[in-house]
Amino acid sequence: MVIAIDGPAASGKSSTAQWVARRLGFFHVDSGSLYRALTAVQLEADPIVDNWTEDTVLGNAGKVSFVPAERTFCPLLHGKESDDILRGTQVTQSVSRVAVMPRARGWVNDQGRAAARMRNVVVDGRDMGTAVFPDAELKVFLIADPWERARRRLVQRLGRQPNDEEIAAETEQIVKRDAKDATQTVQAADAILIDTTSLTQEDQVERIVALAKAAGAGSSPD
Repeated sequence: MVIAIDGPAASGKSSTAQWVARRLGFFHVDSGSLYRALTAVQLEADPIVDNWTEDTVLGNAGKVSFVPAERTFCPLLHGKESDDILRGTQVTQSVSRVAVMPRARGWVNDQGRAAARMRNVVVDGRDMGTAVFPDAELKVFLIADPWERARRRLVQRLGRQPNDEEIAAETEQIVKRDAKDATQTVQAADAILIDTTSLTQEDQVERIVALAKAAGAGSSPD
């Protein structure tokens, strides 16, 4: 079974998907981690981002593997876990260059589909319910007010409540990101829209778990 969670940047897709997967005994597939992995091995091969092409990025894709771990699929670099590298500043600043490459997107989507053939999964990312898993048993599209999304992201990043000036600056960045991602952040016609602006994460998870059970999800991992 596939549960696909889509939505704009900072809408809480990944953290919510992880929690839903744990509640249902499913595996979590984070497509964003694969883009980071591709970026990491490309940076290793050539740190000059302006040199990158789809051919060079895909030429290094063989250094990345995507394997089941504890209730998730984990990208490995050269067969080793490298989360510090994947979440590092260099990768964060460069990953958007890879994410817009059509063939790189195709490679990432293929990895996600392969994972879904192995396990019941909760997947999140871009166009999960439209291009990647159009036949998913449950599709959810999360939205939230840009100000609230900015506030949540800053709390996660700073470990404290941000002030209005900080939120305003972050909101501006999120609105720009929304415009940039507009063609890749489309709600599937049969997706269930959930506005999380006034919801706690626990509320979000409870709603999606209830929908998943109504769609036939059990408590078994396979």
